[in-house]
Amino acid sequence: MKRVKNVTVLAGVFLAFLYGVSPVRASGESYRILHIMSYHSPWEWTDDQFKGFQEALKGLNVEYKVLQMDTKRRSTKAWKEKVSREARGLIDTWRPDLVYTNDDNAQEYVARFYVNREIPFVFSAVNADPDAYGFVGSRNVTGVLEQEHAVETVRFLREIVPSVKTIAVIVDDDPTWTGVIQRMKQRFSMELPDIRITQWDVIRTFKAYRERIKEYQDQVDALGLLGIHTFKGENGRNVPWQEVLQWTAENSSLPDFSFWKDRIMYGTLCAVYVSGYQQGLAAGKIAREILVEGKPPSECPIRSTKKGQPVLSLARARMLGIPVKSSILLTAKVVPTFAWEK
Repeated sequence: MKRVKNVTVLAGVFLAFLYGVSPVRASGESYRILHIMSYHSPWEWTDDQFKGFQEALKGLNVEYKVLQMDTKRRSTKAWKEKVSREARGLIDTWRPDLVYTNDDNAQEYVARFYVNREIPFVFSAVNADPDAYGFVGSRNVTGVLEQEHAVETVRFLREIVPSVKTIAVIVDDDPTWTGVIQRMKQRFSMELPDIRITQWDVIRTFKAYRERIKEYQDQVDALGLLGIHTFKGENGRNVPWQEVLQWTAENSSLPDFSFWKDRIMYGTLCAVYVSGYQQGLAAGKIAREILVEGKPPSECPIRSTKKGQPVLSLARARMLGIPVKSSILLTAKVVPTFAWEK
């Protein structure tokens, strides 16, 4: 029986070789899976996807290697191209049985180079149209789309604050948001005709963000805080998103929303969020079909996870002076305090 080996390599690309070889099955068969994260760990969104993926493959003899592209904290094109070369070099030398890629940068900078090649790829949490990466009709790439619960989130916001009619939506310059905005525009026009998005604002610096937030205070009823990860500070580096949200909570009197649970812990009022765990679990089930059942990726349809969970920052509601109905408190996940107060 093979002994478990745990190897961790931290280089300039935050390459992590994790977990290792589990006991050999009676058949002697084992699998090598390379997981390429667009972002980094520890981070709940990224980690939950990997946990779900591993859960779906529980009981199999799997050796994992994990490469963290770290493209939220280091978002320059030069960095993305550098880590892309590292990832592709690892694929070509280690020759995994399957590559699991999550979020859009891993698709743009890695997976699309392997379309219709030998190694199967399974993705999760992809916001863009998969055709943008050449995945539609591919014989070796499939996975799970992250279809954000945009309409459901705004409806939840209006349960909390019924007077909301005008919204400014803020994104950073990450290409992820192109697909998100397109879907929001399509769905809002059909399903939320009484809501008006007055701004689809692309912001690149933290200074510009602070200025715009102050301007919005008497212009709109609410804010959609979507892309907040790549705002540049005065030193040219990305300002941590937690700092962005804490500043917002302390300086804005407008109710706000996003589509991710971790944002609520740092002061955003509400969301109906996509579960990272469910995204990874669905991707892992596809990987199991490919590895264990021998099913070709082309016969595993690209899908999306459907269920959303409402979550509310009670601390933010109190700060804004918003009374929250008991029916909301009983049905939503409630975050009672700000993360920075713990």
